[in-house]
Amino acid sequence: MAMSHDNRISTPQSQTGLMRYSDVTSSAIQIDPKIVMALCALVIVAELVFHAL
Repeated sequence: MAMSHDNRISTPQSQTGLMRYSDVTSSAIQIDPKIVMALCALVIVAELVFHAL
């Protein structure tokens, strides 16, 4: 018995694989990306200072 191609499930093309990050909040802690970059830069500078000593 051959399966017909008419039995396939189709999803709307506009919604397939799309994800809006404003709709997803997986964490209660939200940090501004500028603060994260500043902390990374601070750690790098501290490493360079400690390595020079």
